[in-house]
This record gives sequence, C-alpha cells and structure tokens, in this order.
Amino acid sequence: MNNPVFNLHTFLSEHKALVNVHLEKILLELDSDRKLVQAMTHSLMAGGKRLRPVLALASARACGKDFTLALPAACALEMIHTYSLIHDDLPGMDDDDLRRGKPTCHKKFGEATAILAGDALLTHAFTILAHPHGLFDPVPEPQNLLELVAVISRAAGVNGMVEGQMLDMHPDRENKIKGNKPCSLDHLKNIHALKTGQMILASVVCGAVSVNAPARLRKQLEVYASHVGLAFQVMDDILNVQGDPEKMGKAAGSDVLKDKLTFPVVMGLGQSKAYAKKLADQAVDALDRFDNNADPLRAIAGYVINRDR
Repeated sequence: MNNPVFNLHTFLSEHKALVNVHLEKILLELDSDRKLVQAMTHSLMAGGKRLRPVLALASARACGKDFTLALPAACALEMIHTYSLIHDDLPGMDDDDLRRGKPTCHKKFGEATAILAGDALLTHAFTILAHPHGLFDPVPEPQNLLELVAVISRAAGVNGMVEGQMLDMHPDRENKIKGNKPCSLDHLKNIHALKTGQMILASVVCGAVSVNAPARLRKQLEVYASHVGLAFQVMDDILNVQGDPEKMGKAAGSDVLKDKLTFPVVMGLGQSKAYAKKLADQAVDALDRFDNNADPLRAIAGYVINRDR
C-alpha cells in the first residue's frame, strides 16, 4: 500500500509541525491571560495526530499544487475538531476524564469554561478562514475561501458531525444488535458517516478547493475520503476494545461500559478488522489516476488501519 521511497513517518511529523506552528500563531493573537484562551490552548495544543489538517495538505499536494495554500483550512479544521472533542468529553456527552493523555478541558477548567472554549474554537475557525492574511502566505483566492467556509460549515453542522453526535448519543434502540445485523450495520455506518466521516471528507475536499483543483480530481478524492473516514472510525472502535490506554492517551473499554453501538459489537472483532482493511484498499483504489503526488494519501489509508492510538 505504501511506496517504499515515501516515508510516511517523516511526512506526518513535518506536516504536523507545520500545522502546529500556524495554530500557535493563531493563539498568539489572543490574550493568553484570559481563562478562556488558556482553556482553548490547553485542548488545541495538547498534541494529537492532526490527521484532518494533514489530510487537507496531502490532498492539495495530490492535486499537484502548492500545498501550503491549504494551511488556513487545515488550521480551521483542527480547531473545529478540537471543539468537537471538548464537547464530546463533557459529562452530558461521553463524560471522559482524559484526552490526548491530559485532563479533559472540563476537568481542568470546569464544565462552563469548557463549553465556551469549544464554542470559541468553532467560531474563531471561521474568522481565520474569512481573514487569513497576515497569518498565512500564500492564501487561497477569495472565491475559494468562501467555498471552504461552505464545505466546513456543512460538514460540521446540523446535517453533518453534530447530527452524527446526536445519533451516537441517542441511537435507535431497535437498531441495536438483537438479531438484526444488517439493520444495525447500516445504522452504524450512517452514524459515523456523519459524526466522523463528514469532517474527514471535508478535510480532503478542502485541500482540493484551496488549490482550485478541477471537479474530476475532487470527485476521486471524495471517494477516497469517504472510505478513509469510515475505516478510521472502525479502527477507533477496535482500539476501544483492545488498545493500550497509555498509547491512546484515553481510557479503553468505555464503549462496552456505555453499551454503545460499535463495529465490534455488530460485526465482531475479526470481521471489523477485515472490514477496515477493505475500506482502506478501496480508498487507495480511488486514487488510481493520480501520480506519485498522491503517495501521502495512499500511505495515510494504511496508517489509519494500522495505528495504535
């Protein structure tokens, strides 16, 4: 799946560092003495894979253009992703104590401040997209910036990630695994196509939009992203069963304790692993008309299903 000449570890490290530099620049424009900003910084700079921004940069590179044009979208995507994690960890949602190996935002700053820190990251992400000049060079064309706002807001909102979170919190109990596996699997796919898949899809699309890629390339990238997004969630469910909490930076086994609908529950652990590999292979197949510039995307599909955190 990986080109032996291409070093994914180096690519991820370099692009993660590039994203972090620009996230720090964004935060430096804010008053660090404010408790709200401290809470935002605590969660945003706590580490993490930075998968969504890296996917945006890799997508822009796959289109054969200057990938740094995708940096405003990459940072906005990570800010919105972090907001979703802060809210996901709240007592009224998944009620988690650890995230990225550190106390969750509400554990360190209190529930009210955590809610507001998430709100602030979400809204400030769109400020960055609307006014990227001074923080980024080069920046996408104005019409492309407007499309980025549309793509990300749609993916993150009422018909995307937020609806997926709602379904995940309140799944149709009749669709749970009670002798009706096909229905349960379809329901589960729908949850995660929204909750996880929409923002991963948006990340890949934003890379292409940032460099004004033609529609034919965007269509192939969308197929790639839809498979990678679902594979990512399948692997997340697997890691919750058998992952190492020290490596993951969060507790394992919580899905079982909360009686959540997951791929191992519906399909079993072995079939879930096979399904994740099938999805990753389908993602790579979608890139068959791309040249070596798409090697990072190809390698990321393999990384998604072979990761340990």
